[in-house]
Amino acid sequence: MSGLNGRRVVVTRPAAQAQPLVDLLRELGAEPLVVPLIEIVDPSDGGLALGDALARLSDFEWIVVTSPNGADRVRSALVASPHRPNVAAVGSATAAALGVPADLVPDVQTAESLAGAFGHGSGAVLIVGPEQRPGEAARLSPLHRALADQGWTVTAVEAYRTVPVAASSGDLLRVLSADAALFASGSAVRSWVDVFGTQTPAVTAAIGPSTAQVAAEIGLKIDIVATDHSLHGLVDCLVVYFDDAV
Repeated sequence: MSGLNGRRVVVTRPAAQAQPLVDLLRELGAEPLVVPLIEIVDPSDGGLALGDALARLSDFEWIVVTSPNGADRVRSALVASPHRPNVAAVGSATAAALGVPADLVPDVQTAESLAGAFGHGSGAVLIVGPEQRPGEAARLSPLHRALADQGWTVTAVEAYRTVPVAASSGDLLRVLSADAALFASGSAVRSWVDVFGTQTPAVTAAIGPSTAQVAAEIGLKIDIVATDHSLHGLVDCLVVYFDDAV
């Protein structure tokens, strides 16, 4: 019997993306509590910059996708392109969502690891990522900065943005009385703190070090970080934790 049997686990993914994680938890006897804190919508420009970049994919030596949500936005173009560039994904979950084989996935899901895997070069790189939060738009992302410092010619486009979803006082009671909460993105971590502050259930788990780093920066405790940066890996690390606790 799984250590998750009978455990109530908070799922913070957008409502449209929660089902795969809900199914994994139910298969192991857990009771998922779906409390979506973010919604994925078009970027502020309606996707114009992304559309322009995808229309000239052959201009780039590499396309770098930094999240599964970004992969969803470029999948059709990658599958249809007869001359697509090399494809890099920041982690295994992003690679799985691309629709084409990834040519580069770092062992550790961080911008630093991905930039290190690239090494030095001089070709054109397209980075596809989320729209930056207010106050961050004027700053280069760590990945953009690292690749540019290594000689690459970098173009970054925003493929989507996350907007918060309001939660109720009833949601607060449900999440704080749960056994665990799962975070699959930095956006979900930020929205959690916006809605609930730094209060959490007894156990919290992050899908990878990038998500855990966001949590550390804003004061939200993370007890477990998945070593396999996928939904399966996120659930597996929670199973191991509770199995060890029995």
